[in-house]
Amino acid sequence: MKNKEEALKLLKKVESGETFLSYQEIADITGYHVKYLFKLKKDIETNKFSLIHGNKNRKPINALSEEEKEKIINLYKRSNASIRKFCKFYNTRSYSCIYNLVKDIKK
Repeated sequence: MKNKEEALKLLKKVESGETFLSYQEIADITGYHVKYLFKLKKDIETNKFSLIHGNKNRKPINALSEEEKEKIINLYKRSNASIRKFCKFYNTRSYSCIYNLVKDIKK
């Protein structure tokens, strides 16, 4: 299991001279690759280190907007076509994307 906080703590101990663990030993303890530990060390030195991922709580760029969802639902309700034929007609989103929207309507 990877533990970034543990890796941070051990890297700081190595820098301050409190421990004599090698990077391979730290990698074995934390589950990270040695190259990633060097990257973490560099990020700590340049104050670019963060425990939280930068894209957390952001909506994906390719997510459906509410307007497009309503458009797809309204078009499908007015058509007599199967989902597969409707997907070929709509042709801007994948089958699974449209299927997931349409299956909620049918319930």
